[in-house]
Formats: sequence, structure tokens, C-alpha cells
Amino acid sequence: MKKILITGATGGIGSELVKLYTSHNYFVLAFGTNAEKLDNLKNTYKDKIKVFSCDMKNIEDIKSIFKENEEDLNNINILVNNAGITRDNLFIRLSDNDWTDVMNINFISHTVFCKLVLKGMMKNRWGRIVSISSDAAKIGNPGQANYVSSKGALEAFTKTIANEVAKRGITVNCVAPGFIKTEIIDTIDPLSLDNMVKLIPSGKIGLASDVANAVFFLTSEESSYITGQILHVNGGLTM
Repeated sequence: MKKILITGATGGIGSELVKLYTSHNYFVLAFGTNAEKLDNLKNTYKDKIKVFSCDMKNIEDIKSIFKENEEDLNNINILVNNAGITRDNLFIRLSDNDWTDVMNINFISHTVFCKLVLKGMMKNRWGRIVSISSDAAKIGNPGQANYVSSKGALEAFTKTIANEVAKRGITVNCVAPGFIKTEIIDTIDPLSLDNMVKLIPSGKIGLASDVANAVFFLTSEESSYITGQILHVNGGLTM
């Protein structure tokens, strides 16, 4: 049974990833910050999952969890860096905390997870790393300088690490979703949402399962010749 570590496992995309991988007989190591939602995952998937409450802003917290749970967190086959937050505002109004929290959670934490799992993958000469980016990194959304910067950094990091470990049987890729039906979409007023949909050639908002299925492909044997790529899942929003 392959082991997959998923960060941000309690969110819309994260919980869909957990559902998909457990249904295919993977053992899931789920990292998140919401204790109640983590308990729900544990109660739902029982012996197919182990959950970890983690402050993704805190590098030492991540390292401590790995050190204290060495038996569970060694020889990870697949890493999905999914954790992310937004703290939107015009750049000139962004506080230092708005900037550092988004960069730490959306980017720095993912580099820490990569370093912690790569040693085992390199030893086994097989591994899959997929990070969840965003179409925002390509478009450059106003009011999201921190978020766009974190995702742009994640994409550049992905390409570099992919180059470094390609000969070890490890692939490293990004999935960049467009408009996906999650809790964030539910907060947008209907008129604005209608205007957003008009920009999408397919004429609809995507589902969390669309993103999860793309991730699943990139972690399969069938994708072994794909690395260092950004796969956009957006109904044609950016081409």
C-alpha cells in the first residue's frame, strides 16, 4: 500500500483528494489545522488514514511532527502540497503579517515538506510530488500580490527540484486550478460569479474532483515521463 501525504487535507480540494486516494487503497497521512475536520476525516476513513494537526506557518512545528512520528512518516511515496490561504488587499495596504503568513503557508512550508520526504524517495528511486498552484500565478490578480507571489515561487521551485531529482525516478509537478467550487467561491456574490463564468470557455465553474483527478494522474505510473510541468485545470480560462 502506497503512502501519500496531503497538506491542507480538510479544505475543499484536500478532502476530495483524501476521498479519491483512500478509494484507491492508498494510506493517507493528512495534515491540517482544523482539529474538528481532522477528526471527521479520521472517523470517516478509519484505518486508511492518520491525521496530524499542524501549524503550517511554523517550520519547527512541521519538523517536530516528523521527528515525533518517524515510523509513520518515513518512506512516503507521494506528497501533495495543497495547503494554502489568502489574505487579499492592495499591495500598499498589505500588512507584514499578511505577507509572511501567505508566503510561509503557501510556499515555505511546501519546501520544508519536500525536503523531509525527498530523502526517502531518492533512496527508493521512486516518488511523486504535486503542488497545488493557481491560475493567479499566470494572470497576476490585483489585490493578491502575496498570494500570486507565493504561487509563482512554488511553480519556479517545482521546475528546479524536478530538474534535480528526475534521474532518481521522481517527478515533481504543479496543478494550477482556475475557478473551482469551494467555500471561497460560495462567498462571491451571484452577479460577480456570473461575470467570472463568462470568462471561462467551457462556461462553468470546476469541481474539486476535477483538480483531484488531475493530481491523481500526475502521481500515477502513467505520468512517469511528465515532470517540471504546470497543469492548468480551468475550463480553458488561460491558454
